[in-house]
Amino acid sequence: WLRHRRDLSEVRRMDTTEFDRIAGDLRVSPGELDTLVRRGPHAADELPKLLKALGINEADLARTEPLVLRDMERVCAMCASKKQCDRDLAAGTSAEHYEGYCLNAPTIESLDQPVKP
Repeated sequence: WLRHRRDLSEVRRMDTTEFDRIAGDLRVSPGELDTLVRRGPHAADELPKLLKALGINEADLARTEPLVLRDMERVCAMCASKKQCDRDLAAGTSAEHYEGYCLNAPTIESLDQPVKP
C-alpha cells in the first residue's frame, strides 16, 4: 500500500508533457495511464486466474503473443466487473460465465488455444 502511494505521488509530480510521453510510449491514453496507476500493480490479478480456469497457458501466451497478453492485462486492469469476476473465480464458474461480462472474452475466443467449456 505504501509503495503504491509513493507511485501515485511520483506520477502526480510529473508535468503533463512527461506524463503524456509515457502514455504514448505505452500506447495508452493519458486518462488510461492515470487510471492504471491509480488502480495499482494488482489491478489485473484476475487475468492469470481466468486464463488458468479456461485452460490457457499464460506462459505460452506470453511467449507467442506478448502484445496481446499485455493488452489483455490493460483491459483487465480497467475492468468494472471485478466483483463478479472474483466471485466466479472463487466459485470455479468462470468458464461458464466470463463471456457475459469480461471485456477480454472476444480476445480469448480468438486465441488459438483450447478453452474449457
